[in-house]
Amino acid sequence: MLPTYTVKRRKSRQIMVGSVPVGGDAPISVQSMTNTKTHDVVATVAQIKALEAVGADIVRVSVPDMESAEAFGLIRQQVDVPLVADIHFDYKIALRVAELGVDCLRINPGNIGRDDRVRAVVESARDKNIPIRIGVNAGSLEKELQKKYPEPCAEAMVESALRHVDILDKLDFQNYKVSLKASDVFMTVDAYRRLATQIEQPLHLGITEAGGFRSGAVKSAVGLGMLLAEGIGDTIRVSLAADPVQEIKVGFDILKSLHLRQKGINFIACPSCSRQNFDVISTVNALEERLEDILTPLNVAIIGCVVNGPGEAKEVHVGLTGGTPNLLYINGTPDHKLGNEGLVDKIEAVVRAEIAKQEDQQIAPPPKVIPILK
Repeated sequence: MLPTYTVKRRKSRQIMVGSVPVGGDAPISVQSMTNTKTHDVVATVAQIKALEAVGADIVRVSVPDMESAEAFGLIRQQVDVPLVADIHFDYKIALRVAELGVDCLRINPGNIGRDDRVRAVVESARDKNIPIRIGVNAGSLEKELQKKYPEPCAEAMVESALRHVDILDKLDFQNYKVSLKASDVFMTVDAYRRLATQIEQPLHLGITEAGGFRSGAVKSAVGLGMLLAEGIGDTIRVSLAADPVQEIKVGFDILKSLHLRQKGINFIACPSCSRQNFDVISTVNALEERLEDILTPLNVAIIGCVVNGPGEAKEVHVGLTGGTPNLLYINGTPDHKLGNEGLVDKIEAVVRAEIAKQEDQQIAPPPKVIPILK
């Protein structure tokens, strides 16, 4: 068997965000953030449930005021996924959501005022075993750092993070994770690389304000991909000016591409050309839409002709090779021929049947074998 690429992950301390382990040898978790008004409980719950449906491991909710904090308590009662409360400046909000069942506090210790206020939040988090996320953004660095550095940079971001880390260290609180986000890919990557060698806590990865769906997905894939391939990162959030559900989908696609996480259908599809014997693009688009409810990992290849089709089809769970007629492979073996009529319906039925078998047997599918290039 040909060897596969593997990523040696950075060793980090493991924390628990609700029921989800972050860091250590835990799978890299995928999270998103609601963009509804938090005080609109119905809308926020609906969005969180939509995120849960596509596999979100963790969801962050902005809590800008005490009205939102009370709403957060109602939201917490209606959803199962771990919730992170995003709080700035007001320590009383942090104390309130801690009472209401928050699973993680996104709050920078240095931004909430006097030492007694910081201590109150940390002691509450310690008492309830709630982790804290230190979140540094290039666009909101402390005024002293803005004076020290002529413009945002990786060094300034790391210095900011270590200031907050120092506060928690002095209070003997180690139950935290850190993020260092910028909209620039290189600045973000540089900052994470620097900090990764200085602390043992898990790192939350993200390219902040990445852009719209297409440009943001590309920028996130490049930046997060660089770090993840180096073993840096324990949880990720893809920030898109788009439906948060898309953030989860892109996040899992990034992890799948690096063999770091398998969830849902992994499609291998040719871009199509004049050799195709069926409409590859419409077939793949239809299958992606129909099968997006599936969270069980399965590799599916849709190839339009016999040039690359058989080779790809033999390495996946379900593979279609274009021909006259088309040939469907199941678990690497030619199974039966298919005409173009009703093609999507027939492939969907086969995929769902294979998923049912996997779930019945409770066997995780093997990753697709990728040769190492030398």
